[in-house]
Amino acid sequence: MQKTAALQASQLQIIQSEKLSALGNLVAGVAHEINNPIGFLGGNIQPALGYIKDLFGLLDLYQKKYPDPDPDIQEEIDNIDLAYIREDLPKLVGSMREGIKRIKDISNSLRTFSRADSDAKQTFNIHEGLDSTILILRHRLKANEQRPEIEVVTEYGQIPPIKCFPGQLNQVFMNILANAIDALDEASQKRSYAELQANPNRITIQTSGSEKYVKIKITDNGKGMSAEVKNKIFDHLFTTKAVGKGTGLGLAIAKQIVVEKHEGSIEVSSIIGQGSEFLILLPL
Repeated sequence: MQKTAALQASQLQIIQSEKLSALGNLVAGVAHEINNPIGFLGGNIQPALGYIKDLFGLLDLYQKKYPDPDPDIQEEIDNIDLAYIREDLPKLVGSMREGIKRIKDISNSLRTFSRADSDAKQTFNIHEGLDSTILILRHRLKANEQRPEIEVVTEYGQIPPIKCFPGQLNQVFMNILANAIDALDEASQKRSYAELQANPNRITIQTSGSEKYVKIKITDNGKGMSAEVKNKIFDHLFTTKAVGKGTGLGLAIAKQIVVEKHEGSIEVSSIIGQGSEFLILLPL
């Protein structure tokens, strides 16, 4: 039994390392490719606004010097609705600037999520890891034909940065949050859209700290799990999902990362029909 457990632990470690390496390389590459065009666009927004201001200044001067324009010019002014363009164009460029800022935030989150782990632990802000993971999963949280948007509530306490392997912890958060989304999607199939709007699907993430530990609680209001499932949830190759939907490795890897790599603990509590809660303790 001990040899089997050791072999499974070694297999998990290899799988986890390969997955993390492949995902990290992919995400870091995407973030790098995004940065080049975003830097170009961001650097040109301010000059564009300056040019617009100069052109409008020239139009103001022209209208002041020649208050009675040629009929053809006046007709074209009316056709293009110059007054509206004057009002809307700066807003339009401002929206572009906000879009660029949004993409830059996404790129930063991708880089945070894909941080390569060295052999030694690094100082890491847990909240940055959680936020980057939520952002990467945002597409799965959005409303679809079966259900409204899944709400994510973050209740962050005052916790210090901790020494850890950031990339591995981000994988833990990814596995737990992805499982919570799966559970909420499954529970949504048994409720009407109106019921879901009245009592929305929700994931709550809470953090707090003490002198010895950082505590992370991830709670969903999904279908919950039976005592039998709860007792096996961290087992190697155990899954409740249909064939082809899950590997049974995600939570086993999460437990190995938290317990063996970080000397912490991970526990789950659940009530059928009310949801599940994962509690992670990481030593300071």
